[in-house]
Amino acid sequence: MMNILSAVNVSASALDAEKLRLDLIAQNIANAQTTKDIKGGAYQRQVTSFEAVLDAASPHGGRGVKISHIKADPTPGPSIHNPQHPHADAQGNVRMPNVDVSHEMVDMIVATRAYEANLAVVRNARQIAANALSLGR
Repeated sequence: MMNILSAVNVSASALDAEKLRLDLIAQNIANAQTTKDIKGGAYQRQVTSFEAVLDAASPHGGRGVKISHIKADPTPGPSIHNPQHPHADAQGNVRMPNVDVSHEMVDMIVATRAYEANLAVVRNARQIAANALSLGR
Protein backbone atom coordinates (compact mmCIF):
# COMPACT_ATOMS: atom_id res chain seq x y z
CA MET A 1 0.00 0.00 0.00
CA MET A 2 2.89 2.37 0.66
CA ASN A 3 4.02 2.10 -2.98
CA ILE A 4 0.58 3.19 -4.11
CA LEU A 5 0.73 6.17 -1.78
CA SER A 6 4.18 7.20 -2.97
CA ALA A 7 2.98 6.95 -6.60
CA VAL A 8 0.06 9.20 -5.71
CA ASN A 9 2.43 11.65 -3.99
CA VAL A 10 4.69 11.79 -7.05
CA SER A 11 1.69 12.38 -9.31
CA ALA A 12 0.27 14.99 -6.94
CA SER A 13 3.52 16.95 -7.05
CA ALA A 14 3.49 16.71 -10.85
CA LEU A 15 -0.12 17.93 -10.89
CA ASP A 16 0.90 20.98 -8.85
CA ALA A 17 3.84 21.68 -11.17
CA GLU A 18 1.73 21.34 -14.34
CA LYS A 19 -0.96 23.58 -12.88
CA LEU A 20 1.62 26.30 -12.28
CA ARG A 21 2.96 25.78 -15.79
CA LEU A 22 -0.57 26.20 -17.19
CA ASP A 23 -1.00 29.37 -15.13
CA LEU A 24 2.22 30.80 -16.62
CA ILE A 25 1.10 29.90 -20.15
CA ALA A 26 -2.22 31.66 -19.55
CA GLN A 27 -0.33 34.70 -18.23
CA ASN A 28 1.89 34.70 -21.33
CA ILE A 29 -1.11 34.55 -23.68
CA ALA A 30 -2.92 37.27 -21.75
CA ASN A 31 0.10 39.57 -22.13
CA ALA A 32 0.91 38.77 -25.77
CA GLN A 33 0.18 42.40 -26.74
CA THR A 34 1.40 44.17 -23.59
CA THR A 35 3.97 46.71 -24.77
CA LYS A 36 4.57 48.29 -21.37
CA ASP A 37 4.66 46.28 -18.15
CA ILE A 38 5.31 47.47 -14.60
CA LYS A 39 9.05 47.66 -15.38
CA GLY A 40 8.40 49.97 -18.31
CA GLY A 41 9.34 47.57 -21.11
CA ALA A 42 7.49 45.07 -23.22
CA TYR A 43 6.22 41.98 -21.39
CA GLN A 44 8.75 39.14 -21.32
CA ARG A 45 7.49 35.57 -21.68
CA GLN A 46 7.72 33.60 -18.43
CA VAL A 47 9.15 30.08 -18.56
CA THR A 48 9.53 27.42 -15.91
CA SER A 49 11.84 24.49 -15.31
CA PHE A 50 10.93 21.32 -13.46
CA GLU A 51 13.25 19.41 -11.19
CA ALA A 52 13.04 15.85 -9.91
CA VAL A 53 13.03 15.56 -6.14
CA LEU A 54 14.24 12.62 -4.08
CA ASP A 55 13.29 12.57 -0.42
CA ALA A 56 16.10 10.66 1.31
CA ALA A 57 14.25 10.93 4.64
CA SER A 58 11.33 8.91 3.30
CA PRO A 59 11.58 5.15 4.02
CA HIS A 60 10.46 4.40 0.44
CA GLY A 61 12.53 7.10 -1.22
CA GLY A 62 9.58 9.39 -1.88
CA ARG A 63 10.03 11.29 -5.08
CA GLY A 64 8.28 14.07 -6.82
CA VAL A 65 8.51 17.05 -9.09
CA LYS A 66 9.03 20.66 -8.19
CA ILE A 67 9.45 23.93 -10.01
CA SER A 68 13.16 24.69 -9.91
CA HIS A 69 12.69 28.26 -11.13
CA ILE A 70 10.51 30.66 -13.04
CA LYS A 71 12.28 33.23 -15.16
CA ALA A 72 11.69 35.65 -17.98
CA ASP A 73 12.70 34.47 -21.44
CA PRO A 74 15.53 36.85 -22.43
CA THR A 75 14.78 36.62 -26.17
CA PRO A 76 13.87 40.09 -27.43
CA GLY A 77 10.43 40.53 -28.91
CA PRO A 78 9.89 41.85 -32.41
CA SER A 79 9.94 45.54 -33.15
CA ILE A 80 7.11 46.85 -35.32
CA HIS A 81 6.80 50.22 -37.01
CA ASN A 82 3.68 51.97 -35.66
CA PRO A 83 4.25 55.71 -35.11
CA GLN A 84 0.70 56.16 -33.75
CA HIS A 85 1.22 53.68 -30.91
CA PRO A 86 1.51 55.40 -27.50
CA HIS A 87 4.67 53.41 -26.69
CA ALA A 88 6.46 54.10 -29.98
CA ASP A 89 10.02 55.38 -29.78
CA ALA A 90 11.37 58.42 -31.66
CA GLN A 91 11.65 56.38 -34.88
CA GLY A 92 8.05 55.14 -34.56
CA ASN A 93 9.01 51.58 -33.57
CA VAL A 94 7.29 49.64 -30.81
CA ARG A 95 8.97 46.75 -29.01
CA MET A 96 6.44 43.92 -28.76
CA PRO A 97 6.44 41.07 -26.23
CA ASN A 98 8.39 37.93 -27.09
CA VAL A 99 5.24 35.81 -26.80
CA ASP A 100 4.30 33.62 -29.76
CA VAL A 101 0.68 32.62 -29.13
CA SER A 102 0.91 29.52 -31.36
CA HIS A 103 3.95 28.32 -29.37
CA GLU A 104 2.08 28.97 -26.12
CA MET A 105 -0.91 26.97 -27.39
CA VAL A 106 1.34 24.00 -28.16
CA ASP A 107 2.88 24.28 -24.68
CA MET A 108 -0.63 24.42 -23.22
CA ILE A 109 -1.64 21.22 -25.01
CA VAL A 110 1.51 19.44 -23.79
CA ALA A 111 0.98 20.64 -20.20
CA THR A 112 -2.69 19.62 -20.33
CA ARG A 113 -1.80 16.12 -21.55
CA ALA A 114 0.82 15.75 -18.81
CA TYR A 115 -1.75 16.92 -16.24
CA GLU A 116 -4.29 14.39 -17.55
CA ALA A 117 -1.72 11.58 -17.46
CA ASN A 118 -0.86 12.30 -13.82
CA LEU A 119 -4.54 12.52 -12.95
CA ALA A 120 -5.03 9.08 -14.53
CA VAL A 121 -2.28 7.71 -12.27
CA VAL A 122 -4.09 9.04 -9.21
CA ARG A 123 -7.42 7.57 -10.38
CA ASN A 124 -5.84 4.19 -11.12
CA ALA A 125 -4.09 4.12 -7.75
CA ARG A 126 -7.40 4.85 -6.06
CA GLN A 127 -9.04 2.00 -7.99
CA ILE A 128 -6.22 -0.40 -7.12
CA ALA A 129 -6.52 0.52 -3.44
CA ALA A 130 -10.30 0.00 -3.55
CA ASN A 131 -9.85 -3.39 -5.22
CA ALA A 132 -7.24 -4.41 -2.65
CA LEU A 133 -9.58 -3.49 0.19
CA SER A 134 -12.45 -5.43 -1.37
CA LEU A 135 -10.32 -8.61 -1.46
CA GLY A 136 -10.45 -8.79 2.33
CA ARG A 137 -14.24 -9.00 2.44
